[in-house]
Amino acid sequence: MKIIVTGKGGQLAWELEQTKPDHVELISLGIDELDITNAAQVNEALVSHSPDVVINAAAYTAVDKAETDTEAAYAVNQHGSENLAQACQAIEARLVHVSTDFVFDGTKTTPYQPDDQSNPINVYGDSKLQGDLKVAEILGGQATIIRTAWVYSANGNNFVKTMLRLMAEKEQLGIVYDQVGTPTWAKGLAKMIWQLVVVQGTKGKVQGEQAEVLHWTDAGVASWYDFAVAIQELALEKGMLNKAIPIRPIPASAYPTPAKRPSFSVIDKNTAEQASGTETTHWRKQLSAMLDELAAMTK
Repeated sequence: MKIIVTGKGGQLAWELEQTKPDHVELISLGIDELDITNAAQVNEALVSHSPDVVINAAAYTAVDKAETDTEAAYAVNQHGSENLAQACQAIEARLVHVSTDFVFDGTKTTPYQPDDQSNPINVYGDSKLQGDLKVAEILGGQATIIRTAWVYSANGNNFVKTMLRLMAEKEQLGIVYDQVGTPTWAKGLAKMIWQLVVVQGTKGKVQGEQAEVLHWTDAGVASWYDFAVAIQELALEKGMLNKAIPIRPIPASAYPTPAKRPSFSVIDKNTAEQASGTETTHWRKQLSAMLDELAAMTK
């Protein structure tokens, strides 16, 4: 089975490379090899490589910058996704398209279901939603859309690595407590995607079928404050930090950002677990495993 992964160098693409099944021929392409905003380049790459499946892990993810860099956000997240969908349709390849919890407004108090009404409250969320809609419209059952949230990895820049740096540098930290969701180790997401691709193969090419929409994070619930406290506790246990600092819970209103963020981002994973045959693991256990990996990489 031949698979193209876009977004090489990003957290998810890196983890997909690390966890690739032996029988998969993986072609990982970064922006230098494949700019998904360039339709001609996308067509040429997909025709020349002729993959069975494309996993789109490329995205514009600078949430706050997107509020003013709107054109670039839509170019990647909407039009880039549309270009990939059209090219996949032409060569009859399946598209696994990675999306976000930010398509929701965060006003629910129970986990978001895949078929819940979307209502993004920032440019990033809307640009991702428009891409999802294009993928679903063009490919129908030939596409799987996977929404995820709070992604981190031993590779790249993310909340966990930022917290470790700040905890080593600062005397204290104030972390938002009234935005709730679930952290996601990108390695766990990558393993689920591989299982999904293996389980489902290249099925899903019946015209008229609806696109499959799945949700995936680790198990459990946390605020950013809870997440930060766990990072410090585990890093101290593992000898990655040499002292504890006070971490204060603060409201989001005390830390204003250009982009509004959902206050509740918990998403229901049941359909993804069933489709992939993979069970979620609690976020704290995943965090511990990632920190072990990071410590080994930085020795």
